Amino acid sequence: MAVAVLASGAGTILEAVLAADLPVRLVVTDRPCRAIEVAVAADVASVLVDRAEFGGYGPGFDRGGYTEALTEVLVRFDVQVVAMAGFGTVLGEAVHVAFPGRILNTHPALLPAFPGWHAVADALAAGVQETGTTVHIATPEMDAGPVLAQRSVPVLPGDSEDTLHERIKVVERALYPEAIAHFIEGLQRGAPAADLGPADPTPNEPSSKVAS
Repeated sequence: MAVAVLASGAGTILEAVLAADLPVRLVVTDRPCRAIEVAVAADVASVLVDRAEFGGYGPGFDRGGYTEALTEVLVRFDVQVVAMAGFGTVLGEAVHVAFPGRILNTHPALLPAFPGWHAVADALAAGVQETGTTVHIATPEMDAGPVLAQRSVPVLPGDSEDTLHERIKVVERALYPEAIAHFIEGLQRGAPAADLGPADPTPNEPSSKVAS
């Protein structure tokens, strides 16, 4: 059951997924970035679907056209699961039609708390003592899909957005590959999506919540 990873930046989550020996067939990026180098080093096919060719980053961006082009690549490589790994482009309806319930995302907060692009800053502004990371099924509505797994991270006195986000990323890089692996196993045995979170939290890790 082949996986495509969508990435936009340094590729550290991609590196964690590859290190877990998951069946990654394809890496797709939306801009030139280090994630392409990570894919090449791992001998995994990579395709740049550059949003600059679809209007770039301003109000003229053709989201629908971009989504269709990216979806065509995913279909051409015959992948069954799509994992977003720090992917910076919100995709339109076409990809969700092509891969219903099979697109995963990781988010730096304990959803439904703090959805959106500024989750870490929002957690700090709210003064919470705990935040974390969530693996969920992506839907057309941002950060609103079914939760597969969560793991908490304490907010420490004096935390900045950068220091807190770095600690979340450490946990994220452990939880996401685990969640993807269990999701694939569940699909292979025909389990419903709600049962596809990791089977067991890692011992001695911060507390985890697994969908049931």
